[in-house]
Amino acid sequence: MPDVIPEPQFARFARGAGECVLDDPLLDVGPGTEGTARWLRRELGGATGWDLPAPAAGEEHGGRTVIRLVLRPDLARSVGAESYELHVTRRWVLLEGADPAGIFYAAQTLRQLLGPEAYRRAPTMRGRGWRLPVGDLLDGPRFAWRGLMLDVARHFMPKDGVLRYIDLIAAHKLNVLHLHLTDDQGWRVEIKRHPRLTEVGAWRARSRWGHRASPLWNETPHGGFYTQDDIREIVAYAAERHVRVVPEIDLPGHSQAAIAAYPELGNADVVDTSALEVWDDWGINENVLAPTEAVLRFYEGVFEELLELFPAEVSPFVHVGGDECPKAQWKASAVAQERIRELGVDGEDGLQSWFIRHFDGWLAERGRRLIGWDEILEGGLADGAAVSSWRGYAGGIAAAEAGHDVVMCPEQQVYLDHRQAGGGDEPMPIGYVRSLEDVYRFEPVPPKMSEAAAARVLGAQANVWTEVMENQSRVDYQAFPRLAAFAEVVWSRLPEPGERDYADFERRMDAAHYARLDALGVDYRPPGGPLPWQRRPGVLGRPIEGEPPIA
Repeated sequence: MPDVIPEPQFARFARGAGECVLDDPLLDVGPGTEGTARWLRRELGGATGWDLPAPAAGEEHGGRTVIRLVLRPDLARSVGAESYELHVTRRWVLLEGADPAGIFYAAQTLRQLLGPEAYRRAPTMRGRGWRLPVGDLLDGPRFAWRGLMLDVARHFMPKDGVLRYIDLIAAHKLNVLHLHLTDDQGWRVEIKRHPRLTEVGAWRARSRWGHRASPLWNETPHGGFYTQDDIREIVAYAAERHVRVVPEIDLPGHSQAAIAAYPELGNADVVDTSALEVWDDWGINENVLAPTEAVLRFYEGVFEELLELFPAEVSPFVHVGGDECPKAQWKASAVAQERIRELGVDGEDGLQSWFIRHFDGWLAERGRRLIGWDEILEGGLADGAAVSSWRGYAGGIAAAEAGHDVVMCPEQQVYLDHRQAGGGDEPMPIGYVRSLEDVYRFEPVPPKMSEAAAARVLGAQANVWTEVMENQSRVDYQAFPRLAAFAEVVWSRLPEPGERDYADFERRMDAAHYARLDALGVDYRPPGGPLPWQRRPGVLGRPIEGEPPIA
């Protein structure tokens, strides 16, 4: 069995079956597979030096190996969407996909079979030849939503870094990138009708260094944002790799960056919003949006521009946050209290629900689906809304039992900002220990769910919150290798958590996958612990001891 990650449904590679030697192969491109052909010529061509020309009509190939790409829609019926088959003989390689995504994932598996050097950007194996084991493979995903959330608001990730992460998640057959674009600490997307959102809101004077209990500060100003053309490029780049991008504009909490840019968005009858700056600390912030019609119109304008940047066919979901909204300012605000009376809602919690339900309906009228963190359940949702269950499984179970679609991302299981081991060497240690094995044993569908509710679980998502990740290297360290384990959880049809063969997964990581990550330049956490330069001695985190609750 080749060392493929995620593990395929079925593979037959018998010992002694021989090899397929690829020496300047031809690429036979069937209808509907052109996108994958471009990707193969660019990525495999770079690593191998192959041109991968098309065979001439009637050509006997002159002994050259042929790689064939073929769409087979019947696979969607027998195996499922995004599925594929891969067949290797001594003379040819056949990739068959149920759909364009399936043929792309077949190509990703072909790259794995060629070995870690196939992940280089230029040839390193001249004169040694490329070989594939002869055999057959059939594969397809367990879940339709296989996601990674990148928090680019706390620490900005430049566009090239986002494009790199799209390639990394596509290499692991993940298909959703959730971008957390706004928060108290920064607004990261250009909105032309509200230019101060990025002129002011994208920049903060300094940043806390470590957890919010740390006395240390990084006094270097921090910021950045994506222009609208940057976003178009990101979305198009992702679509070519069959990754959907889900934008998040957080409201009504986590909004100080927006209020710093436009003070009228805040509760100005309670605090001097004109004195607020983009927040330089971490945690839950008391400065939330005012519950006024003017604020609704402002954010409708934001979403109007956002929907143009994220087309429905690529990004059917729009995330509105909806989490961690303190109510103290609304309690003290005469404007907010009058609004509660006008609307007839149930106090300040009802006011938060009013915010969410407004944009639920507004997005639905425009053919989009709202998704938000599980607090949005409080007050009820429209039929098409979905829930990201982060505070454990309970919110997801309640949402699914009520007929809503769910993405499972429980903090205690798949928040990759949480530390990977105990002891004093982990940099800025946050939360419970979530080791590579712990993530491998994560189960998105808890046993207490009914069968009907389980069918509402779209899939799962690993979340990377970046308060203590100041650059790409730190994101790599927290995400990998655990993201490889997560990818196998959401793609492969694994046994129950306690019965999973973690030893075999670990073997495949050691045999090939760490070398693939090395070739890709990923600064992952080594199995033996952080390298000296990956540590952050003396910088406080917030470790939590013991086993995380399962709720």
